[in-house]
Amino acid sequence: MNILKFFTAGSVDDGKSTLIGRLLYDTDSILADQLEALQSSNRKNDDGSIDLAILTDGLRAEREQGITIDVAYKYFQTEKRKFIIADTPGHIQYTRNMVTGASTANLAIILIDARNGVVEQTIRHSYIVSLLGIKHVVVCINKMDMVDYSETVYSSIIEKYKILAQQLKLADITYIPVSALKGDNVVQASENMDWYEGESLLHFLEKVDTDSLDKSQLARMPVQWVVRPQTEELHDYRGYAGRVLSGTFNINDKVTVLPSGASSTVEKIDFFDQTLDAAHAGQSVIIHLKDDVDISRGDSIVNASALPQESKLIEADLCWMDTRALDTSIMYNIQHNSKITKCKISEILHKVDINTLEKHAADEFKLNDIGRVIVKTADALAFDLYDDNRANGSAILVDPRTNLTVGALMFRAAVE
Repeated sequence: MNILKFFTAGSVDDGKSTLIGRLLYDTDSILADQLEALQSSNRKNDDGSIDLAILTDGLRAEREQGITIDVAYKYFQTEKRKFIIADTPGHIQYTRNMVTGASTANLAIILIDARNGVVEQTIRHSYIVSLLGIKHVVVCINKMDMVDYSETVYSSIIEKYKILAQQLKLADITYIPVSALKGDNVVQASENMDWYEGESLLHFLEKVDTDSLDKSQLARMPVQWVVRPQTEELHDYRGYAGRVLSGTFNINDKVTVLPSGASSTVEKIDFFDQTLDAAHAGQSVIIHLKDDVDISRGDSIVNASALPQESKLIEADLCWMDTRALDTSIMYNIQHNSKITKCKISEILHKVDINTLEKHAADEFKLNDIGRVIVKTADALAFDLYDDNRANGSAILVDPRTNLTVGALMFRAAVE
């Protein structure tokens, strides 16, 4: 059974947490103790029904204020698929949290309040979806019960959002009118919107083609550890352990080791106590090569016929996540998979006003700022462009003074 990872985004009070709560509640995915706590809670909706947002609002501040602050992960499954949901904050103050929650998602659900339509925060959330390269987007026009389930309102919002989607080059978009509060079109089809001929949200999520979400044939495996037991039983054992980022490694495949450039052939693939004929994206394996090659942690084993780019100067989109502003005069640590090296932000090309999508010159980066920079690294990185291979096209910045992750990078080009 495959897994679909998705996240929700929307303005404050658009109903993200309620939508997720409705999915869990109507699919009987709530544990008995959670259900008991839910029913005994003093937090009710205006009509006296249970406030399903409680299921994801885990922080005391979230429950008190009725907003999402941190990322909440929820898990459930149906007969057809397993799901991992990230309930991400909508407020601009918590943009970094949203980027974190969305970074591993295959699909985005963007909520729009039917009463308000497309607003500034809708633009911001859609821009982040575009920035992160999330291919599948579901636009849920929520609170349809508060506009009398009007098809005219629904159609008007779609027309406005299509203009934004075209500007951001979002191609695969599905529109669903819902009421998370009442349950319309969330799990079951709504009887209140007979004019809507599409599927409910859950039915769509169950069937969306995840195989097309990550079809990268660029075989990449950063080496985490060189396995040399050096025991009497395994005297000559030498393998390279890591998680396959993308693509597939098969026995007898020609591979290249970077940064050395050494060539060899895959001889054996160990997976726990099994021997595999192929290692696929997401699997943690030990690869054996036919030749003795000098390999250490941070090196990458890649498909010899589709090499990544290598450069010390990289143009990248940067999302700043620290309360302390970017300091272009100091060295940061950059972690690209298992490779860690020093780097500097040598130039800020522009910042993006994510409410209007306008680009403007800047000489500073503060919390939640997003823009384009030039990164200069001490050692060359073997990377793919983010649009071609998300798994090998991103990195994080770490401040060595605090050991905090301060920025997320998406590689766009090698600079000559």
